[in-house]
Amino acid sequence: MCGIAGIIYFDGRKNVPADIKQMTDRIPYRGPDAEGQWVSSDGVVGLGHRRLSILDLSDAGKQPMHFADGRYSITFNGEIYNYIELRDGLIKKGHRFQSGTDTEVLLALYATKREQCLRDLDGMFAFAIWDNVEKVLFCCRDRFGEKPFYYGHEPHRRFAFASEMKCLFQVGFGKQVNESRLFSYLAHNVA
Repeated sequence: MCGIAGIIYFDGRKNVPADIKQMTDRIPYRGPDAEGQWVSSDGVVGLGHRRLSILDLSDAGKQPMHFADGRYSITFNGEIYNYIELRDGLIKKGHRFQSGTDTEVLLALYATKREQCLRDLDGMFAFAIWDNVEKVLFCCRDRFGEKPFYYGHEPHRRFAFASEMKCLFQVGFGKQVNESRLFSYLAHNVA
């Protein structure tokens, strides 16, 4: 079990380093082996990670992880079961890897196929990849929702996500209930 967190400000506010640190500090038990935070050079995007080392126990597996000369940055929680086969296929296409992690394979696969990479993934996962050239955040979780991914959005101000809701509360997202959604869920089992 690892923990992920991230935040983007759209309104020019640049409190990202403090916010991302607060978010990852809220879930230390999700990753006792290491923690990491990354903030974009313009100061408006931050990714955080709490690591439980499983596949590659070296520092090469630390996150947030970067790929393609820093174009892509990822925070990832989960396991890609078929990463060895995917890695072999990517090596045949010329990719080189610095670690033995499924995280790096996921980054290379995303760099190659973008959103279509999801068709190739077998596993349980929640992740976010920031493309520093396109200025796009791609967020995803596995088909069955085995790995948690909570998010909050304040239009024209900010977007944040995390493995646990309390990370969102930590940076000021509200706890108000959307009564119409609650009714839909209770009456029809539809969120």
